[in-house]
Amino acid sequence: MDETVARKLRVLADAAKYDASCASSGAPKRSADKTGIGSTNSIGICHSYTPDGRCVSLLKVLLTNYCLFDCAYCINRRSSNVERARFSVREIVDLTLAFYKRNYIEGLFLSSGIIRSPDYTMEQLVLVAKTLRQDRGYRGYIHLKTIPEASPWLIEQAGLWADRLSVNLELPTDAALTAFAPEKRGSTIRAAMGQMSERIAEAKEERRSFSPAGQSTQLIVGADSASDEDVLRTSAGLYSSYGLRRVYYSAFSPIPDSTAKLPSQSPPLQRENRLYQADWLLRHYGFDVDEIAASSDGGMLDLGIDPKLAWALKNRHRFPVDVNAGEREMLLRIPGIGKRAVDKILAARRHTSLRLEDVKRLSGSVRRALPFMIAVDHHPGRSIDRVDLRARIAPPPAEQMSLF
Repeated sequence: MDETVARKLRVLADAAKYDASCASSGAPKRSADKTGIGSTNSIGICHSYTPDGRCVSLLKVLLTNYCLFDCAYCINRRSSNVERARFSVREIVDLTLAFYKRNYIEGLFLSSGIIRSPDYTMEQLVLVAKTLRQDRGYRGYIHLKTIPEASPWLIEQAGLWADRLSVNLELPTDAALTAFAPEKRGSTIRAAMGQMSERIAEAKEERRSFSPAGQSTQLIVGADSASDEDVLRTSAGLYSSYGLRRVYYSAFSPIPDSTAKLPSQSPPLQRENRLYQADWLLRHYGFDVDEIAASSDGGMLDLGIDPKLAWALKNRHRFPVDVNAGEREMLLRIPGIGKRAVDKILAARRHTSLRLEDVKRLSGSVRRALPFMIAVDHHPGRSIDRVDLRARIAPPPAEQMSLF
């Protein structure tokens, strides 16, 4: 690799690491013909994650880290004293194809700082995707970060060539966005999300391709004073209003020479994890924000236990649930039993009465579920009322170690 390109790659790949919304799930399966390159089948898009949950299966890079905006929380802000670099369209295209052919990557995640103008920046991003698809026959995965201030026509063009589009809201409240990112407007970002949502829905009805893997966004956690409840209410609104595929949560990372308004330390990484768990409950388990918030402490999720267990402990009067007669809604709320296990339980109980061993076989583990469920040969009695139930189910880490 040319030394100049290698330096750019080092700078711009590092600059892109703060964006968590790069997972490639949901892309349609397709393969190139004999004259093309790439695939989004199982051998083309793998789901590989780092220990903290970041996706590493893609070439995740910025077109440039130069930026006209001065967002206080961003390492690439205009006033930041960082090393700058910029790729040409051809350099990004050549890197993507070279890395793909060597099996280093499974697709491209491309974002950019704002250069010259939002429209010019968006044009460059679209040109990369169009060149890969149209001129180089690339059929693998492409995720483009859109520029909400760009013209609607350019955002629509992006959806014609990319598998997924995303625009980061970044902060959960408009007040925080105004305080830390004065050039951005929450209304502009939501308008771009609305446009993408409409086009995605239209394309599905007309059976044509437009951002077939949907759209996503990212919220930074811990940069402002927003509580977990505030974050989840924002996420719930985005899901219901714009049909987002995912909202990603990224714990704030302190950056050099930042404003004193920003915290000097990152929030606990466990906070990010609890938000992902709560988000999962919203999307797949029938919970609403009010229920999750009622189980929190002052709007903040319990870092010691997952939100589902926190809700169950606050609502003990609704347990235990009989796995042979309980409704699906309540089976989904039993701690330690997941959605797939519930579906297996519902299918199996049509043919037999389930015993504890049957539930273990269907769910893998029922240790945490024992106080909350009834089976033919199992009844927890009044263990649900024990004052030390939380400690017995989820002992502190030091006590967990002592058990072994």
